[in-house]
Amino acid sequence: MQKPLRHIRVLDLTNVLAGPFCCHQLAHLGAEVIKVETPGTGDLARQLGADAELNQRLMGVSFLAQNPGKQSVTLNLKHARGKEVFRKLVQSADVLVENFRPGVMDRLGLGYETLKQDNPRLIYCAMTGYGAVGPMARHAGYDQVLQSMTGMCAAQAKADGPPEVLYGSVVDYYGAALISNSVSAALYQREKTGRGQAIEVSLLGSALAMQSARLVWAEGEPRNLERDMRSGGITGIHPTRDGHLYLSANTPHFWRALCGHLDLADLADHPDYDTVKKRAAQAAVLVPLVRQALSRASAREWAERFGQSVPCAEVRPVEDMFDHPQVEAMGLMRPYRSTQAGNYLGLAQWAHFGASGEAAAVEGEAKDSATGRAAPSLGEHSEKILSTLGYTADEVQQLMQSAVVQYAPSSDNKQ
Repeated sequence: MQKPLRHIRVLDLTNVLAGPFCCHQLAHLGAEVIKVETPGTGDLARQLGADAELNQRLMGVSFLAQNPGKQSVTLNLKHARGKEVFRKLVQSADVLVENFRPGVMDRLGLGYETLKQDNPRLIYCAMTGYGAVGPMARHAGYDQVLQSMTGMCAAQAKADGPPEVLYGSVVDYYGAALISNSVSAALYQREKTGRGQAIEVSLLGSALAMQSARLVWAEGEPRNLERDMRSGGITGIHPTRDGHLYLSANTPHFWRALCGHLDLADLADHPDYDTVKKRAAQAAVLVPLVRQALSRASAREWAERFGQSVPCAEVRPVEDMFDHPQVEAMGLMRPYRSTQAGNYLGLAQWAHFGASGEAAAVEGEAKDSATGRAAPSLGEHSEKILSTLGYTADEVQQLMQSAVVQYAPSSDNKQ
């Protein structure tokens, strides 16, 4: 089965993480994604990463991660000729995603009300920090700023400890998922109505959606009601003889299995510990007993012993996922080849369509050329894309000379 968005063209005007990763997801779903970047610098993520040499070549690790499967065209959207080229490009597009501050595209003369005149079927998606209206609409929104504002950092604090940031850009990544979900829904609606529409998704909305189970305030309840959704008690990360182990034993079945493995059978059906709430209330008694038992073996050994009987995981660095047998079995990592960045491993397709079994799905994705295309060098496809819009080689040269367009020699970077 072909991918569901195989006939969809997406214009990606986003920078850094949430927007680029959204468009990366759309590319995985089969869309043709054209990244429209500023000549000279491009996406800010091109210079983000620990490898200074890659940053200098505008192929930073953050950029490599969020942009496989895309093409890159550079356009100066402040230049009249750049606007002209862009509006021609919009006529051929199905979706546009941007994450400028509210009002920027309108000031450029390229807002939704203008672009829908060129293409009434356009799905225009704006990713904002705080939405398009309200007192904070024009504030710069960043992942950890939103974490701090919305209670996520406060929720990570240990007892009597300071608030803690949750690293990993979780608000950005969840925001990316909300955008791609919204775009897919808008495309479905367009199939029914024939009309495009404007969509706005905010990081503020993303941060709150991630905490929906904590965001219920019943009438009559105090404002500072305890909203901790963690199970407490023994559920959590514990030291072992070597390394740390996360374990969860919230159900009676898993609690009994854990007690059996740890030679604590007398606790399994003890009336003081037979519910999650009771075990949380008795954490000061239970945790030392559990940890003393866990000290007999390493985290990896316990994980192997528990197997399917107790939900658990050895605490590992992310680098262990490159060759983890479960990750390999699912085909979640794959090699990429880039003339600018060299060979590297990166995330592959995380959803499989149309295959009757796991092996077939993985094999099919491994052969998919779009998924295997590495993140593009800055302006790599400018000449090719402009030619599809009817510009001659001489006209492209003129656009380059006037600094409207920049392009790098095209290269075959498919694995």
